[in-house]
Amino acid sequence: MGDTDGKDEKHEAAPPSGSAVRDDASESSCYATEDDEETQIHLGPKISIKEHLEKDKDDESLRRWKEQLLGSVDVSQAEEVQEPDVKILSLTIISAGRDDIVLQIPESGNQKGLWFTLKEGSKYNLKFSIKVSNDIVCGLKYTNTVWKTGIKVDSSKEMLGTFSPQAEPYTHVMPEEVTPSGMFARGSYSAKTKFVDDDNKCYLELNYTFDIQKDWPKS
Repeated sequence: MGDTDGKDEKHEAAPPSGSAVRDDASESSCYATEDDEETQIHLGPKISIKEHLEKDKDDESLRRWKEQLLGSVDVSQAEEVQEPDVKILSLTIISAGRDDIVLQIPESGNQKGLWFTLKEGSKYNLKFSIKVSNDIVCGLKYTNTVWKTGIKVDSSKEMLGTFSPQAEPYTHVMPEEVTPSGMFARGSYSAKTKFVDDDNKCYLELNYTFDIQKDWPKS
């Protein structure tokens, strides 16, 4: 959503997105693509949360910072190196003066049929509920690409941040966006959304369609 004038890398038409995490996601779909080409940063060897806390333990300020980052993690249960597990639990579209649109996230990552309809020229925010388990996920990033009649009309990215594992899900509200308006903006759109980390590991990929129309759909 936003202006669909073909400008890339700006929040012009970033439609809502969300999907079940797929453990069997293929490398071809969930790792580097032409939309995600970036310089790869090679990090050092991965260590466990307990080892993170043991390192520099004599530095009081650093120890406190690490404990604050790790929050309520039970270190006694984090003996071994584990891969972070990130699940997008829900997606909500928030628009002032209307009930929130809460979207169910498909298990397959491919939403069949029309997922939702928005009114042209309307302001909205996306809200994601994110559950992180096992280990810290670094540099979680949201990417979104939109097409209309097969033509790419928008590509946007948003850095969500670094999250430590905890029992309660995080809530992340995206910056406000505005749907495009006018006769040529109305119609059906297709979109692909991903959540990837600093290692370019994909935790979510969703393909879906949505409409922008003159008015909100009737309840």
